[in-house]
Amino acid sequence: MTLDLPGHGDAADLRASLPETAALVLEALPLEPVVLGGYSFGARVALHVALRAPERLRALVLVGASRGILDDEERSERRRRDEALAAHLEVVGTQVFLTEWLSQPLFATLGSRADTTTRSTNATGLANSLRSAGTGTQAWLGDALAELEVATLAMAGELDTKFVAEARALAATVRHGTAVTIPGAGHAAHLEQPELVARTIEEFLASA
Repeated sequence: MTLDLPGHGDAADLRASLPETAALVLEALPLEPVVLGGYSFGARVALHVALRAPERLRALVLVGASRGILDDEERSERRRRDEALAAHLEVVGTQVFLTEWLSQPLFATLGSRADTTTRSTNATGLANSLRSAGTGTQAWLGDALAELEVATLAMAGELDTKFVAEARALAATVRHGTAVTIPGAGHAAHLEQPELVARTIEEFLASA
């Protein structure tokens, strides 16, 4: 199953916080335990789902995940930056914004694998996603994750040093965590090294 999160794709008109998004995801998932995966924003949503209903998950697979921002002042500053980004998105539109977004050093190694044809073309929806569920809105999850029993794979591209450190910290925080660094990849490791990421997931699930 591939779900459109609030503000994206067919759910562009939905506006929801991270906890509210987790509740919506749980409504859409089968009742039997599943493997839940997520990338970046989707990874943050997946963490909230895991904390809300760990019994619904067999395993958690994350790429570019974040536990949030511990410092209150830094979190407030991130909210201000997300609001400015949301306002800019509404002014320039999704295509210009996507071009600008992919020009960041974070995606420098993505190259021709960057998909500039996106189903998420609703500027208002994407802006509202930033406002309602951006990293600045996220409560620090580190303490809660220390109690999480779900087997968790946290991946990050080796060139994405901030998220490599975060993947290792996340894997060390949960009770059954594994961190894997994907060589030759940046933030979008699953797009830059799809075969290696897929193989890593298969090996993890075989032993989870």
